[in-house]
Amino acid sequence: MTSPTPRPDVTVVVIVYNDAHRIEAAVRSVLDQSLRSHEVIVVDDHSTDATPTVAQRLADEHPGLVRFIRLPANSGHCGAPRNAGVRQARGRYVMFLDSDDTIDRHACRNLVAMAEESGADMVVGRCVRHDVPTGKEQSWMPWLVQRKVVHESLSDQPELLYDVLSTNKLYRHDFLVRENLVFLEDRLYEDNLFSAHAYLTAKKIAVIPQRIYTWNIEPKARSITSRAADVRNITDRIAVTREIDKLLAEHDAGELRLQKDIRFLENDLRIHLAGFGQFPEATQRALLDIARPYVQTLQPEAFKQAKPLPAIAAFMVRQDDLAGVAAAHDYMVAKGAKTQLTTDLVVRDGRVFWCDRHLDDPLGREVLDVTEFGFQDLPLAKLRLGSRITDVRRTGSTVTISGTITNPLGRLGTLAKPKTQLVVRARRNRRRQFTMAAKLAVSGTEATWTADFDPAQMLRPVGIVDMVYNMVLRIRTASETIDLQLFADDAVMDDLRLAVRPRLTRLVADRMEAYRTDAGNLALRLSAEGRKARAGDATVSKLRSRPLGARLWSTAGTLRRDLRQRMNQRKTKLAWYDNVFSRLPISKRTIVFESHMGKQFSDSPRAIYEELKRSGVPFRAVWAHTEEHPNGFPSDVKLVRRQSYAYLRELGRARYWVDNQGFPHDLRKRSGTTYIQTWHGSAFKRMGFDEASIKSQTAAQQQRLQDAIDRFDVFLVRTEHDVRTLTKGMRVHAELMPVGYPRNDVLVRQDNPEEVAALRKSLNLTDERKVLLYAPTFRPQEIGRWSKGLTLPFSLDDFVERFGDDYVLLIRPHYLASFAMPPRYAHSVRNVANVHDVTPLMQIADAVITDYSSLMFDYALLGRPMIFHVPDYDDYVGNSRGSYFDLAEVAPGPLTRTQDALFAMLADLDELPERYAEQHRAFVARFCEYDTGNAAKAVVDRFFASGARRG
Repeated sequence: MTSPTPRPDVTVVVIVYNDAHRIEAAVRSVLDQSLRSHEVIVVDDHSTDATPTVAQRLADEHPGLVRFIRLPANSGHCGAPRNAGVRQARGRYVMFLDSDDTIDRHACRNLVAMAEESGADMVVGRCVRHDVPTGKEQSWMPWLVQRKVVHESLSDQPELLYDVLSTNKLYRHDFLVRENLVFLEDRLYEDNLFSAHAYLTAKKIAVIPQRIYTWNIEPKARSITSRAADVRNITDRIAVTREIDKLLAEHDAGELRLQKDIRFLENDLRIHLAGFGQFPEATQRALLDIARPYVQTLQPEAFKQAKPLPAIAAFMVRQDDLAGVAAAHDYMVAKGAKTQLTTDLVVRDGRVFWCDRHLDDPLGREVLDVTEFGFQDLPLAKLRLGSRITDVRRTGSTVTISGTITNPLGRLGTLAKPKTQLVVRARRNRRRQFTMAAKLAVSGTEATWTADFDPAQMLRPVGIVDMVYNMVLRIRTASETIDLQLFADDAVMDDLRLAVRPRLTRLVADRMEAYRTDAGNLALRLSAEGRKARAGDATVSKLRSRPLGARLWSTAGTLRRDLRQRMNQRKTKLAWYDNVFSRLPISKRTIVFESHMGKQFSDSPRAIYEELKRSGVPFRAVWAHTEEHPNGFPSDVKLVRRQSYAYLRELGRARYWVDNQGFPHDLRKRSGTTYIQTWHGSAFKRMGFDEASIKSQTAAQQQRLQDAIDRFDVFLVRTEHDVRTLTKGMRVHAELMPVGYPRNDVLVRQDNPEEVAALRKSLNLTDERKVLLYAPTFRPQEIGRWSKGLTLPFSLDDFVERFGDDYVLLIRPHYLASFAMPPRYAHSVRNVANVHDVTPLMQIADAVITDYSSLMFDYALLGRPMIFHVPDYDDYVGNSRGSYFDLAEVAPGPLTRTQDALFAMLADLDELPERYAEQHRAFVARFCEYDTGNAAKAVVDRFFASGARRG
């Protein structure tokens, strides 16, 4: 008698439709599982390609492991094939897999182990989005799977509702049967309802951080649900969401409704309305007519708690404001699309609002308040101003292109002598560009521009090798350069056809025609219109149509794309650095300078550079930067963008590296290069290997940090305190050079009156009020993509009311953080985040308010009052970073923990120098002993002057 087949631990249901070339990889990922007790059920939704043949072959090759089910008709959805698979499942647990994806080799083992250990009805693991063309990977909602945890119910972690995938999870089979958990078969987004139902009914929900599922993303492969803007899709999404609302009500989980509403605003609605401004008005109207009735049922609190831009877009849907929805989505674009600010910002009651509409609605006034975005303070280059081509006219051979620019808060009107150009540049060779003069006209909040030129004379592409060009509007001022992406309606696109004369003659092309890129902006491509050009194009097309020509053309295109992708990979750049650039002859006069990882022209590297200029020593300066169009750097130096090939080349052949933080850790310093590390501040906070976060790293991670530090040849110190704390904490093995910080030389000598006067003028500090500088360090929650930046620990309203007639407050966030200042405080408060160097800010400040920032050690040299406002002292010192000394014992000024205490000290500011005179003298003696005003000269004399010792 044949013994019964043992029940497998896991059944993996693989659904497929017309995916013959990928289904085998999906099934193989299950067959290769380290947990051997499993089975695969392939359910074909009545494919019309070779899928059934492939699936049947796999079943024949693996009897008992792979079973094949073919539905009698195509269902058009994912629900029916999944349900069919579950009905045939024999495993104690069930997983789901799509034919274009794979699961990790240990997925089943890790999930089953957690299910057995916890007794959970379902286990959630990590899903990773894998971009097939580039190989780049990103975890899906990683904050939900950071650690191993068991939740008794969804109420323990409501944010699980964000993860509605069914595929990165393991379910007990009897749980699915007990709760009658099935997928909808007549709607898209069946995962959403299924996952919500599972979360709500599971007795326990376990989470593991291990990788389970690989979600392959191929840009050209469009799934049913990827066509988000289809009317059917948004109809199904809302229908499914209404069913989820019913489920929440049935399970008495009303408290979870808010979390679901927030997810709908931030994710579901945003996806379906992405690119809204590019849709025909009829499509826009249809989408809003479907979405608006449901959006109006969402709780007002959801709009308040959701991320700002999705909340604005949803509020505009609620108000039936087509233009408002379009503007919100113009600025809230998907990855790879071009952002454009197309709304007219307004100021009301000293706050900045997204537009001037709906402000009489209390909810609208709250949601549309965008003061915290910082539009009023950000450099114009970072605003991504929307610029549209509105008209194309021809007069003989001359073409006139006209357009408009969004002018938020009238800021374009404040530019000093702007120079405007229309720039056409080759996509694959940015150095090949053509510029045409343009005229900019600004009136109030309106800005227009016009460019007149003869394209046949001005545009001279090569042809064949440079078929695609980008077109931007460039605005230059003395302090910044702004490149604006251009957009246009279809009618304008059709009109924008420019006669050109390629250098390879008009046989290769004679026109540049406009088209809309995948990112949404306007670009130009070479085309053939005249007889000669069409004849040449026909010849090329004929060659490409032949088998050999087609293969060669395809191979060349593939090689070009592969080469471009490979050249952008870090490992390729490192190979060039190690094998080419680091083997070039050393340029004995070249010094590469970098301050705060290329963000600024500032600090001690700046001071050393300026001392070299004064000394007359011959040298070649290279400064690293991070922006496409850097500003604030000297005009007589070579600028290289950080991490670019030019940057790596300069580092590979430079005689000296000078920076204050650290060149990229994975770059090896050659023996003939001297690395002068100036560092950027003495240590109050624990540093390096004394930090808890570093101590918790793996041995390999710690070794990488140590290797980076061991590149230093010289490390500047300003006090023996640094020797005992900073250099030991960082395990610095370099020579310690006790000369002080070059950046502090001007604080001692006060020999830059012109710079200080210019700064005062630029900040409009023209009256007799005293200047206060608030310069805190950063907190982890203040940095990062979704952070709101610096949050002030005191009220600006209260400050201005009490001290506005006596003080001007300068707010300087840490360079890693941002700060947005409401315009209503402009008389008494200045945002100085965009001033490169903090040193002259200290010079103009009559007093400083700080916390744990190393600025305290620098400002002490000026002998002026300091107040240490530290409301989070116990948490910061005890739980966050830790410290090397008790600030309360040695601070050269009062510590305050409340606003009242801070304001009391400000009211008594004139008395503080005398009150803290002894503490101040002791502080300077302990922490500033080598800051004598000659640090930069000492470095120059030691390394760069004639006859200097080089190492």
